[in-house]
Amino acid sequence: MLLSPAYTYPDQLATQLRQQGYAVLSPRGVCELAGCTPQDLQALLPSWDDLPPDNYLKDGGRYRRRRHSCFIAQDGRLAQAPHRAHWQPVEYNALHGGMQRWFEPMQPQVVAQAAWTRVLQAMAKAASGLRGPQPWSIEAHQFRIDTEGGIGRPTPEGAHRDGVDLVAVFLVSRENIKGGETRVFQADAPAGQRFTLTEPWSLLLLDDERVIHETTPIQPVEGRGHRDTLVLTLRAGGFQGD
Repeated sequence: MLLSPAYTYPDQLATQLRQQGYAVLSPRGVCELAGCTPQDLQALLPSWDDLPPDNYLKDGGRYRRRRHSCFIAQDGRLAQAPHRAHWQPVEYNALHGGMQRWFEPMQPQVVAQAAWTRVLQAMAKAASGLRGPQPWSIEAHQFRIDTEGGIGRPTPEGAHRDGVDLVAVFLVSRENIKGGETRVFQADAPAGQRFTLTEPWSLLLLDDERVIHETTPIQPVEGRGHRDTLVLTLRAGGFQGD
């Protein structure tokens, strides 16, 4: 039985993040927050069918495909940054930290869509509500975790923090799978929550200083399945590795 998350109203987002370190928005709440329609968001969906393989997985798996691009949000404006490697310190990613991982950038026709800009600007506004207005360095990751090999691992590094200020995990699609349960724990206490995101474009927001998170492996129900997500990380003071 899948445990559903408790959704937060958009106008309570800042309060919820401050009180418990995370919040979950429904697809309707995401649209309200970003000022877009469900159709605007669904127009982004086809690009997940054209993600190159992630060739950096140290567990030898072939279950992850991804694209990665960077942006800077400042004073209500959004600009794409020059393409760069994704880098994390080993303190935050024991499995893949310390590596310069060069992924293919997001497709120009995706980045050019108005819904894309509105979503990233909404996340920058949420980060400013949490930490105060300032420029935000945003890394965007399109992920597909598939079950072609029998099992897929959304977070092969285990429960972790990302070394940023705010993490946004959008569930884009979930097809023919079981598993993929989200788990959020207080970083300094044993308290935690578990639930499964199932609605396309539902959103998990995390105060990365206060909570750690992971998603359990997925398996096919029959045949082959996949789980698509959009993960945005927002960091003050520049990108990691600068």
